Amino acid sequence: MEPGGFVTSPTYAKHAEKIYRMKPRSEDVWLLTFPKCGTTWTCELLWLLQNNCDYETAGKTGLTLRTPFLEMPYLSTKMQAMREMFMNVDKVEQLPSPRVIRPHMPMYLLPPTLLDTAKVVYVARNPKDVIVSYFFHHKLIKLHGFTGTMDEFAEFFMDDEVFNAPYFAHILEAWSKRDHPNMHFMFYEDMKRNLRGEIEKVAAFLGKTLGEEELVKLTEHLKFDNFKTNESVNNESGKKTGAFNQEGNFIRKGKTGDWKNHFSPELNCRINAWIEKNLAGTDLKFVTELENQD
Repeated sequence: MEPGGFVTSPTYAKHAEKIYRMKPRSEDVWLLTFPKCGTTWTCELLWLLQNNCDYETAGKTGLTLRTPFLEMPYLSTKMQAMREMFMNVDKVEQLPSPRVIRPHMPMYLLPPTLLDTAKVVYVARNPKDVIVSYFFHHKLIKLHGFTGTMDEFAEFFMDDEVFNAPYFAHILEAWSKRDHPNMHFMFYEDMKRNLRGEIEKVAAFLGKTLGEEELVKLTEHLKFDNFKTNESVNNESGKKTGAFNQEGNFIRKGKTGDWKNHFSPELNCRINAWIEKNLAGTDLKFVTELENQD
């Protein structure tokens, strides 16, 4: 779609203006991410911070209902039968505050008053691991119907031919607004390197104060191995409903540097050149490997 070349569906396009004209609230927290950049992980953190670390309610209520994926009901005509499972714009507008809302759309397609009204958290992840994670995401979810190879998928990704592309435009738009007082720009890799430290930063941004015991408990709750087995967030129910293939998991490895297990030297060289070209003239830098991580 134009402007911006954003890749989405005709079904979404019919509802784009409705999303654009939403009224953000000052009590809102909007989580903005390109897919597979730690969205689910950060969503759980934000919801718990906004709801006094209510683990009991979190455990009983799926994350999709607690933190609506704004455009999900509009992504495909095949979603018609499932729309009642998701929060469309009308339902989101009826939710009580505080709301945590998580679109994957770029900022220019979201309400223009968003950043001046609500708190916005943007999570960026290095593109190499995003490509790998998004590849397995496409293999898992039947709706995508992707049967190609990693090399083929990487080419689609670099050519801006996957849902939510272009990747760099998505991140660089938010990066340009990182100094706005209502924007907290963070990196997935920092969460992997120092989860507790990043929790403290996000809590401070939201004006929340956590005691030592609360910090320890929240950090333990969000540790990746614990998070992966949490049924309220791991989306394993998608296999029971038939939306997912049986092989694979929605919450997979989450490791920084996993791309090294999947890229050939030739593919890695092409991706390096693509990254260098798109970051030319910017001060954005990515961490693609970590010695120590959760």
